[in-house]
Amino acid sequence: MKTQLYGVMAEFDTPTGLVNAARAAREKGYRKLDAYSPFPVEELNDALHLHKNRLPLIVLIGGIVGGIAGYLLQYYVTVVNFPINVGGRPLHSWPAYIIITFELTILFAAISAVLGLLALCGLPTPYHPTFNVPRFAQASRNRFFLCIEATDPLFDRDRTCGFLESLEAREVSEVAH
Repeated sequence: MKTQLYGVMAEFDTPTGLVNAARAAREKGYRKLDAYSPFPVEELNDALHLHKNRLPLIVLIGGIVGGIAGYLLQYYVTVVNFPINVGGRPLHSWPAYIIITFELTILFAAISAVLGLLALCGLPTPYHPTFNVPRFAQASRNRFFLCIEATDPLFDRDRTCGFLESLEAREVSEVAH
């Protein structure tokens, strides 16, 4: 049975080497890149052009939905379903709704943040092709990896391996599915 190639992965000793390799790969024209490191490397976002983030919009929408739901729930209960006139106050007394509306806004925003983060990150992911590279276990300790996927339009197995080796990578490995 022939194994399908997922991509080519290069291992680096330092975060600077990884960032420089990512920049060089983007300048060369590669677009399907992914980087792995044991800690966040801030310059890596710029090098990989990872600027689009939809999570704040998801949290905002969750908060707005929570606020509207909290307000409408209270309005329905106190005005429509079970109206009680207490001390001659109006049935729709909105200052009393502020606390619950605020709390449901925060609750829905927090839940949408957690679920949105999991969805956008593709979690849980019990398997990824990079797990097939034996040295990839070092990614959580002290090594830095750059993977160029085979679905990239410029990907050619030999040229891509040669390109990654020219970036002074410690080791270049093929990643099989």
